[in-house]
Amino acid sequence: MSGAQGKLEELQKRMLFTLLVLGVFRIATQVPTPGIDGAALSSFFSNMQGSMFGIFNNFTGGALERFSVLALGIMPYITSSIIFSLLSVSFPVLEEIRKEQDGQKKIQQWTRYATVILCAVQGFGLAVGLESIKSPSGLPIVLEPGLSFRALTVITLTAGTMFVMWLGEQITERGIGNGISLIIFAGIAAGIPGGIKDTINLFNNGELSGLKLLLVGVVMVAAFWIIIYTEKAFRKVPVQYAKRVVNNQVYGGQASHLPIKVNIAGVMPPIFASALLGFPTTISSFVPEGSPLKIYVDTIQNSLYPGKMLYNVVFIGFIVFFCYFYAQIQFKTGDISESLKKNGGFIPGIRPGERTAEFLDMIVSRLTLVGSVYMSIICIMPAILFDVAKVPFYFGGTSLLILVGVAIDTMAQAESFMISQKYDTQYKSRGKYNGSGKRF
Repeated sequence: MSGAQGKLEELQKRMLFTLLVLGVFRIATQVPTPGIDGAALSSFFSNMQGSMFGIFNNFTGGALERFSVLALGIMPYITSSIIFSLLSVSFPVLEEIRKEQDGQKKIQQWTRYATVILCAVQGFGLAVGLESIKSPSGLPIVLEPGLSFRALTVITLTAGTMFVMWLGEQITERGIGNGISLIIFAGIAAGIPGGIKDTINLFNNGELSGLKLLLVGVVMVAAFWIIIYTEKAFRKVPVQYAKRVVNNQVYGGQASHLPIKVNIAGVMPPIFASALLGFPTTISSFVPEGSPLKIYVDTIQNSLYPGKMLYNVVFIGFIVFFCYFYAQIQFKTGDISESLKKNGGFIPGIRPGERTAEFLDMIVSRLTLVGSVYMSIICIMPAILFDVAKVPFYFGGTSLLILVGVAIDTMAQAESFMISQKYDTQYKSRGKYNGSGKRF
């Protein structure tokens, strides 16, 4: 009991630490970057709801709207992770480095360096872009544009992103759950009260009828149910272990199963897709006004405006791609096949080794197809709802997916934390011996 009680106290400390770090993150989102007219910037963002700026603003918990020191959020780090994940698949040398004893640390360090570079590029692009933007009332957003403002913005935003990345790593190591996912979760959750308020205001002003308000509620409940059901769904692959005799004792021979989730990739594909779709916005900030290239880039950016047909098609394409890509990273069938073979396990009717890996590949491919279709429908649901019924949906499908997915993963980790302690306690109690050398 003392061991279980100690583990419970440790879990409580981890949860408290996680909440404390998330509180620090929320406080930091309120710290503004110097040189910005907050009122003019807020007026500008009031007209940007539903755009790519609005999506990134949701991910940062409103930090981009206030242009706080955390305006870039965690997105540069996610983009760097995408780059190195793709490079690891394209270049076997990086994959070999990853498998080394300290290989993962090396890749992580390189990812941080790439994050700094991306922060500098995006920070400079935002500074240049804000200098040329005015609020709807005609007021300039940047009080004193120039080189000093751009340099200060780059340094401030880069430091802010690295601070957020450090907070996420602290949660992963000392808290409960995945730190990066929880940072994004906290940013999205912070916008829920505002979304509810805007929906109620539309209803009170007569812009949203009672029937449409009911439709919004039904869609949200249905979306939550579908997400929870799918995120917890998995297929059981039967596994049989051969009997082995070691020191006159028989081991194995029992039947078990290998659980494979329907959505192996989790919430990362829509996050990755959103990060990549933000590149045209970043590039547009660097192109001078009036140049032919500016017109071309702006055309691409306008075509990829959230809610438009091309945006939905590209978004779905990225989601499907990253679902399959991330599934291969998360569930390595070759390694699992070898592990089963070494431990005397096999799938009934399937030869151990290469055939087992091929069989698992087929199952993962089919499950990933189902998961990618489900994820695509959830993510573009607000756009479809608005186009068909003209119902504004302030809670994006990607946001709902992240909120529910991260909550389920965090709860699962907390349960695993307690279950592991239960097994450890039972194992230790069974392993105790009395003075005669017999267990008691």
